[in-house]
Amino acid sequence: MKKFGKKAIKANRPARADWKETAKKKQVGVSDMTLLTKITNEAINDNLQKRWQNGDIYTYIGHVLISVNPFRDLGIYTEDVLTSYQGKNLLEMPPHVFAIAEAAYHHMKGYNENQCIIISGESGAGKTEAAKRIMQYIAAVSGGGRDSAIQNTKDMVLATNPLLESFGCAKTLRNNNSSRHGKYLEIQFNPQGEPIGAIITNYLLEKNRVVGQIENERNFHIFYQLTKAAPANYKEQFGLQGPESYLYTSQSKCLDVDGIDDVQDFQQTVQSMQTIGLQQSEQDAIFKMLAIILWLGNVVFVENGDGNAAISDPDVVHFIAYLLEVEAEALDKALTNRVMETQRGGRRGSVYEVPLNVTQAQAVRDALSKSIYERLFEWIVARINVSLQFHGQVTTLIGVLDIYGFEIFDDNSFEQLCINYVNEKLQQIFIELTLKAEQEEYVSERIEWTPIKFFNNKVVCDLIEEKRPPGIFAALNDACATAHADPSAADNSFVQRLGFLANNQHFESRGNKFLIRHYAGDVMYNVEGLTDKNKDSLLKDLLDLAASSRDSFISQELFSERIDPNSKKRPPTASDKIKASCNALVTKLMQCHPSYVRTIKPNDNKSSKEYDQKRVLHQIQYLGLCENIRVRRAGFAYRTTFEKFVERFYLLCPSTGYAGDYIWHGDSQSGCLEILKHNNIGSDEWQLGTTKVFIRRPETIFALEDLRDKYWHNMATRIQRFWRLNKHGIKHLQLRDAGNQLLGHRKERRRFSLVSQRRFAGDYLDVRNGSGVGAMIRNTMNLQGAEEVVFSMRCSMLVPRAMRSSVPSPRTLVITNRNVHILLTTKSGGTLQMMDEKVIPFSNIQSLSMSTLRDDWIVLHLNSSPEGDVLINCVFKTEIATHLAEASNGQISLNVQPQIQYAKKGGKPVTMQFTRDETVKRDDVYKSHVVRVPTGEPATSESAGLISSRSSAQRRQPAQRSVAPLPSSQRPTPPLPSANRPMPSSGIRPPAVGGRPTPPPAINSSRPVPPKPQPGSIRPPASSGIRPPVIGANKPTPQAPVSQANRASVVSPPGRAAAPAASNSLPRRAPPPPPPPPAAKPGKPQYKALYPFQSAEQGEIAFEKDAVLEIVEKDENGWWLAKYQGKEGWVPSNYLQEFTPPRPAGRPPPPARRPGSMQPKPTIPTSSRPASAVSAAPSTQASSLADAIRARRQQHYDEDEDDDDEWK
Repeated sequence: MKKFGKKAIKANRPARADWKETAKKKQVGVSDMTLLTKITNEAINDNLQKRWQNGDIYTYIGHVLISVNPFRDLGIYTEDVLTSYQGKNLLEMPPHVFAIAEAAYHHMKGYNENQCIIISGESGAGKTEAAKRIMQYIAAVSGGGRDSAIQNTKDMVLATNPLLESFGCAKTLRNNNSSRHGKYLEIQFNPQGEPIGAIITNYLLEKNRVVGQIENERNFHIFYQLTKAAPANYKEQFGLQGPESYLYTSQSKCLDVDGIDDVQDFQQTVQSMQTIGLQQSEQDAIFKMLAIILWLGNVVFVENGDGNAAISDPDVVHFIAYLLEVEAEALDKALTNRVMETQRGGRRGSVYEVPLNVTQAQAVRDALSKSIYERLFEWIVARINVSLQFHGQVTTLIGVLDIYGFEIFDDNSFEQLCINYVNEKLQQIFIELTLKAEQEEYVSERIEWTPIKFFNNKVVCDLIEEKRPPGIFAALNDACATAHADPSAADNSFVQRLGFLANNQHFESRGNKFLIRHYAGDVMYNVEGLTDKNKDSLLKDLLDLAASSRDSFISQELFSERIDPNSKKRPPTASDKIKASCNALVTKLMQCHPSYVRTIKPNDNKSSKEYDQKRVLHQIQYLGLCENIRVRRAGFAYRTTFEKFVERFYLLCPSTGYAGDYIWHGDSQSGCLEILKHNNIGSDEWQLGTTKVFIRRPETIFALEDLRDKYWHNMATRIQRFWRLNKHGIKHLQLRDAGNQLLGHRKERRRFSLVSQRRFAGDYLDVRNGSGVGAMIRNTMNLQGAEEVVFSMRCSMLVPRAMRSSVPSPRTLVITNRNVHILLTTKSGGTLQMMDEKVIPFSNIQSLSMSTLRDDWIVLHLNSSPEGDVLINCVFKTEIATHLAEASNGQISLNVQPQIQYAKKGGKPVTMQFTRDETVKRDDVYKSHVVRVPTGEPATSESAGLISSRSSAQRRQPAQRSVAPLPSSQRPTPPLPSANRPMPSSGIRPPAVGGRPTPPPAINSSRPVPPKPQPGSIRPPASSGIRPPVIGANKPTPQAPVSQANRASVVSPPGRAAAPAASNSLPRRAPPPPPPPPAAKPGKPQYKALYPFQSAEQGEIAFEKDAVLEIVEKDENGWWLAKYQGKEGWVPSNYLQEFTPPRPAGRPPPPARRPGSMQPKPTIPTSSRPASAVSAAPSTQASSLADAIRARRQQHYDEDEDDDDEWK
């Protein structure tokens, strides 16, 4: 790369940040489908297909994320990718599930509002993976790295994923890792946004999968993990063999799955149990119950001579009884017989034992297996919750819902009805919050809006769950209650009751089947076995068998309930349970701020290259993406109440916030308007409703959030700067004072150095920390172990040339606590190279020399060096001399002479001459051992801000502690600013306590809190006797017009009396009436106390109400220096009110003259007066005006030049 005909210099410096980094990948389609030019289902499908084929599986619809399953690893979940999304809003990065997690986490912390992330879609669309990635992101960014308890919580939350996947997921035709249960994980956070606990709620475990699967599907993963990877002791104790040995794992003829390593997954499952805190005895009990289920599946029934069921292999039953710790005969009887009890008139009747046939016995066996697994799964979830339980106060939470999606099979039964019902409820939430509720909110808030039509699936939810008129669940329960003995009779009763739904347009009854028109499509359900599955009750014989177990885990943990024979209450059915849990879930979700991940399945073959347009189009239609885009484009991206908006963004407007404090005293709606107008947000970007503010585009709210973040960043920077100044400022100022003492008024000064308050910071190139160019310098220097850098700066060094005069050459000067390093920078092959040209130990430096003029040269006299002395030109020459003198403990002295004699190479003495030359505009000019320099300020001039005279170090000493704040419940709020109560000159208003708007109390009922000093503006202690300069104190105060006779005395500057008028001894006319008494000399302003102020702090003075204080000096930070009762100290300005003392009474009129005394006195002509008497007053007036004008001009000149005061 070339520039201006030369090769660009390459240095070892960090690469410049490039905003295009996120756009390097070729963008295909649109990342936010609200930007589509044509809003149709086909256009959405086409955009998703283009992005999916390009590897972009995520797309936005506003804040809703659309995810299309890639069926392959795209490498988009690495730590680097995760870090890149941290702290970014949705528009700053490409669409990603990490962005949704970041938005939810940021919203939770920023607005202190509970969040929920609803993940929905079909089975195999990627819901479980999305939930895992959200949990991964939250665990990574939620802080608490040094807190072992926080980290332990994170580990346990992440460990729930593999554990619940093993027990709750299985291989299906559509998905190799299909969730066969629903899970809602609530992660609990403390006020700092750190996870402190979690709660998992389980929904709809598909327990029928335990006893049977269709071909090419599998049972739950844990059965294959255990049978393939069980340790030797489990195999011996539980008789475990391979999965092919058990009916429950082999009947579907699918033992292995591509991409799933059951042996490795078993080790991960065990590790997860240990992380969550399961004891070894608890783990043994879990795997023992799994072995019992597997062996129960191997119980085979045959028909005996009576046509009843009998067990073909009694040894299997004996081994199961051994594991259950029950009697073998009791187990045999429970599996092949059923105890029946007759009732007469509500009283218990006879008890009979009814033998079962083979089909009935198999059903009892399967019911026991399903019940054991369901109870075991619920126990694991409850045990996880015990480990994750937090007993303290929870501030906020983020909920992640992962529940299996909509299902349509060839044979759909009770399980599919429940699953699809839950998905209908989730779709209803989406409609309520994104479509229906949004439009209703616009109407209620009187926002201009064009209504958009959409399908509301509430009618389908009512069809399933409603009681009046009865829905499908109500008909099921009635059928189970009236025909509970015979399952087929109950099914027929259910079919008859479905006749009440014939008029519903979303329902059709077709013999022993019925059809429901769901939002996702029409589903035909089979009535056979529906009522039996709805009963969800275990036979009393099996419950009694489990209760008799000597294993407390079985009898006390899994089967702890006991049946009350006298109870007439109908036990809840499966539909009752799913309805109750689903409504509870909806209630939880509606109380949170929602985020949505809508997953789409591109094909049914789990192929990473096949995109089935027809299949995806159907999902786009029933998900309502087209309507979602229309509502999003026509509506507002953000809305919140006036109070929350002002509370969030009051910092961005000086009328509502100052220095982090809330100072707005108006209503919240006016505060919103003030903030929006102050930040120049166009009126077309927002609307104010009756209770809420609406922001149209997300870019606007992101910009406000960015401004808010920058505000806090700037405040933090100011606080850090203030802390650094207080920590090191005194040391640097002391070093600067030592430098001035080292000069000893022997050298002319730069004008700007006299008004400067620059500290001798030393390491200006940051060589000590090695940042930027400092790293290159540090790498070049060969620093010893204990060698520390104390000074670094650019300079010029006088370099000899062969047969020619020496010239200044650029160098880098570094002073350590041992040596002086002079580094040379050169360019070689287009690359910067640096070398340590000279290393001069302090022991080799004999002395230093400077001239008496205001030049920037300093000479290092070395002890018999063959290279000669070192001549350096640096604007910080005083600081260089000071560091060398301090580092050498005063052994290196400084000589200040009119001419400097130094040794050239070889020891030849040479004299450098210094002459004044006013043609040199700035700095100095060197040529042939002569330095020409303009005249500087006198050597006796004093610098501003030195420690010996009004030093800035003392002005920046830590402020005295202000009045101790009252509790928030008792802390008064300052009264409103008024015309008779001046505020500090910087515009500071008394802050409201608590950072929230509070109605102003009466002025006599409370007192304001003294204002907090703003960063960078500190009130000095009064005891030091040093007062900070008041801005504009030296400016002449405007005077009121005065008469010509008094002008001389008024205009005269302080310290100079006006020339007395010429006296005249000749007689005059009678004097006129006496003038009014002259105004009193303008003294220091007086203020009256509005409230009492008590303080025991040093430097502060206490006073009572109505006390009159004399203000010595007003500081901008709200603390004024006052004098009261002979004491001087600091007082809060917003406790005071300006006070004007009463004017003294005028002089009494002179007595009337007696008759005959009114004789005219002779007058003298003006021309006959002495010249001195005539001209005395005018000359005094002229000189006073001239002095005042000169002083004002000089002050303005100094102020104009004040920007360049950093050089010394």
